[in-house]
Amino acid sequence: MNLGALSIFNGGKQLLENILQTNMTGLTGPLAFHSDRSPMNPSYDVINIIENGYQQIGYWSNNSGLSVAPPETPSNRSSSDQHLGVVVWPGGTTDKPRGWVFPNNGKELRIGVPNRVSYRHIVSRKDGTDIAEGYCIDIFLAAIKLLPYAVPYKFVLFGDGHENPSYDDLVEKISLGDFDAAVGDIAIVTNRTKIVLWILEHRLNDEFRGPPRKQIGTILWFSFSTMFFSHRENTVSTLGRMVLIIWLFLVLIINSSYTASLTSMLTVQQLSSPITGIDTLISSTEPIGFQVGSFVQNYLIEELNIPKSRLVPLGSPQEYATALKKRIVAAVVDEGPYIELFLSDNCMFSIRGQEFTKSGWGFAFPRGSPLAIGMSTAILTLSENGELQQLHEKWLSRKVCASQTSDDVSDQLQLQSFWGLFLICGIASFIALVIHFGQLFDSTSAFPRR
Repeated sequence: MNLGALSIFNGGKQLLENILQTNMTGLTGPLAFHSDRSPMNPSYDVINIIENGYQQIGYWSNNSGLSVAPPETPSNRSSSDQHLGVVVWPGGTTDKPRGWVFPNNGKELRIGVPNRVSYRHIVSRKDGTDIAEGYCIDIFLAAIKLLPYAVPYKFVLFGDGHENPSYDDLVEKISLGDFDAAVGDIAIVTNRTKIVLWILEHRLNDEFRGPPRKQIGTILWFSFSTMFFSHRENTVSTLGRMVLIIWLFLVLIINSSYTASLTSMLTVQQLSSPITGIDTLISSTEPIGFQVGSFVQNYLIEELNIPKSRLVPLGSPQEYATALKKRIVAAVVDEGPYIELFLSDNCMFSIRGQEFTKSGWGFAFPRGSPLAIGMSTAILTLSENGELQQLHEKWLSRKVCASQTSDDVSDQLQLQSFWGLFLICGIASFIALVIHFGQLFDSTSAFPRR
């Protein structure tokens, strides 16, 4: 560029005068200027671009600001006029976006949901509808509301409704692109980490004298202290010694019976089954039950090297109870939450050994999905504000364990179990009191009156 060839424009003043004299209608409306060179009634149309077209939703001017009334119409500046028309946002919705749009080209996410037939309060299809409900669904709905952007989605049930679906197959559907995510009680295990995100001596013994309150306290202490340590009081009366011997004999029997009953309660379960944990279960040849559709089958075969012939598929808590009662299986191996829910309704069974896996539950997304971090953060927020615990109590709160069978109740120690001993002790005490008062009356009558 040859700067030397440039010349100076000397007509700037004339150009300004010509611009100020402009009086025309342009793309934004009338265009003119006041004598102070300010624009005359500057205004703009506010339009809403909708796909290939647009709609006018209001105006803007220096006088009226944003308004639904044209600038040429005198405005009373009322609050009812200070707004725009309804805005249609991308996707055809009038709801105001919460932030960035989820990058899915406006399409709904297909969320796979396991159609469970057991433990339906965790996740399942609502009876008679195609609506998914349960603990996991409520967590997902609460978490997605916390995302800073709108996510269109729809739940797609996975499974025939006759038995629990395979969770491995559900997760595989994500990698194949059939589902964009999966919501449910999906265990986080190694082979899914590419896709998955988550209680008489009165006259002779000075210790029994004093005001009535002290005497009552001493009597109670004297009686109950013999239950816990050797009696150390100096019993002077022969009748008192006789009653004490009977009482100590009663206490001895009660202590012995209680100890025997407690020992029986603590050992009866150990005597009922040789299984003490996963190690004894592996070394035995007994059949093992597992929940249909869970990762447990593959874990027992691939990780613990248990022959497939020993595994018995079970589809519901009722099948668990039946198989254990009839000795069809020696034990049932399942995830912790399922076992706890099962035991809350079946008190005759118990957990043996320690938990041998630490896998939790999570929602599944394809690797690299922007929803993964957002949903993880949202679920942490639910945990911190207590909403996650509220959902847990709503769906998974453990019921009070049902009472044991009548046979168990009949074996318990009750007051009726010792009524004979208490009767003997009471009769002996009554006889001692009668003899005592008889001796007292005789000794009083032996002294002549003055």
